[in-house]
Amino acid sequence: MPSDKDQDPGAPGPSPKTSPRPAGPSERERWKRGRFPTWESLRWLFLFRLLMVVGLVLVFSPAVSDPLIAGLDVDLAWRVLVVYAVLVLASGINLYAQWPSRQSQVHLAIFVDLIAFTLVMHAGGGVGSGLGVLLAVAVAAAALLMEGRLSLLFASFAALAVITEQTYALLTGGATIASYTQAGILGLMFFAVALLAHVLYRRVRLAEELAARRKVDIDDLSKLNEFIIQDMAIGVVVVDGERKVRLMNQAARDMVNIPALAPEAPLREVCADLEDWLLDHIRPTAPQVGVIRIGNRELKPARQLLGDYRAAGVMLYLRDNQELIKEAQQIKLASLGTLTASIAHNIRNPLSAISHAGQLLGEAKGLSPDDRHLLDIIRRNCGRIDEIVRSVLQLSRRNQLDPQLTELVAWLEEFCDEFREANGLPADHLLLEFEPPPISVEVDPRHLHQIVSNLCENALIHAGSPDQPPHILLRVARAEGQDRARIEVTDDGPGVDQDSAGDIFNPFFTTKSSGTGLGLYIARELAETNGIRLEYRRERPRGSCFRLVFTA
Repeated sequence: MPSDKDQDPGAPGPSPKTSPRPAGPSERERWKRGRFPTWESLRWLFLFRLLMVVGLVLVFSPAVSDPLIAGLDVDLAWRVLVVYAVLVLASGINLYAQWPSRQSQVHLAIFVDLIAFTLVMHAGGGVGSGLGVLLAVAVAAAALLMEGRLSLLFASFAALAVITEQTYALLTGGATIASYTQAGILGLMFFAVALLAHVLYRRVRLAEELAARRKVDIDDLSKLNEFIIQDMAIGVVVVDGERKVRLMNQAARDMVNIPALAPEAPLREVCADLEDWLLDHIRPTAPQVGVIRIGNRELKPARQLLGDYRAAGVMLYLRDNQELIKEAQQIKLASLGTLTASIAHNIRNPLSAISHAGQLLGEAKGLSPDDRHLLDIIRRNCGRIDEIVRSVLQLSRRNQLDPQLTELVAWLEEFCDEFREANGLPADHLLLEFEPPPISVEVDPRHLHQIVSNLCENALIHAGSPDQPPHILLRVARAEGQDRARIEVTDDGPGVDQDSAGDIFNPFFTTKSSGTGLGLYIARELAETNGIRLEYRRERPRGSCFRLVFTA
């Protein structure tokens, strides 16, 4: 339970039926350390008292031939000021040692000031000298540094000291009865000063507590904002007017491949391409277009000016362009997925009827060569449409995952035998390489079969040459320096040109007039569903390599 000296004088205590809002230990400690009187306010009080000593010494110095105050008792004033100066310096030592407590140091300082200023007033000629104002200053200092009731107590002591000095002066013949009026007015002034200073003290305390609460709220909000920014998937870079990086979240560091960021690092040292883009798009009216390539990534930047002037800085947003394209594709295919059921009923059934009718018509006698050519076109296009429908249906079932522990070498040996038989390939045209020991992974065998089959069928279409049949190599190994398994499907074809390499996994992208453009896209979608990363790499001097990296 807090003691009286810890009780807030500027606000009522908590009701017995309610309790104040709980605060964390760190917040509570900061709040107690910041309460009046603070050590900082005590240092200002010590400096003020030290200046008072210097001023009074100059006024009451024995070297002054023409004193400013009539009736000056130089010897008494000098003795009082010497003792007062020693006590002020001693209070400075106590302040440095932070002993005793802050409240006790204020009590001692005000009591010493009241006694010293009363004696100085007496040495200067009493109430009529005007030096009683010094006591008012001490009372005001007490009201600003301590609780309200104590300020009135100090005002009472000051008034009592003035009356006592006036009574002593009257008994010793140094004053008249009329001086009591001045003493009374001076005492009333002490109480007025105490009350006004107390009002000011409460306003200062309320402002301080409000500022402290606002600071805590702002600090919490800043931490929350920083946490949100650091956790964002979008890269965020804040650059000041000098093109120095002030903030860069983890996503942005990953995109530009910067593991650690030096404080206030120049943007050009962090990413020169990004600064070049910013210089081209810094004008408010400049269109935010274009992408920048950093390593294997294509980034699409966007900027938000933080003010109307260059010194205000700018905030940059970075997004992976491939992710943007992928999101657009997901939206497009999500709409396509809603049509899957309709496709199965409204397209496949009429397509079967057309295909069956074509077969019956082909069995008819007396067809001319031109008619049979038209029937071949019908059969060929019906088969193509049926393949597209089957691909879309396979894609809609990609989330029906049934992972099983699969030993890759044994599974691929069985797959190779099946694929050779289905496509009439000699044994040396589809080879399997592997290194011991056996590698097992958690994967859906149906999905893995579809992925590898799509990659091998793609190799059959694009590999080889007019005078040389295609050769396909399946290789099973572990990633270098890692425990992750990988499967590589390599062919001896011409490879994919650099302009098309970024589009081969896009849906409906194909370089063949008879292709659907869904094989590689379905392979990648099924791979990601199973936690597999599908990559493409061009072989030298010719050939293509599709790599499946198992991330788990």
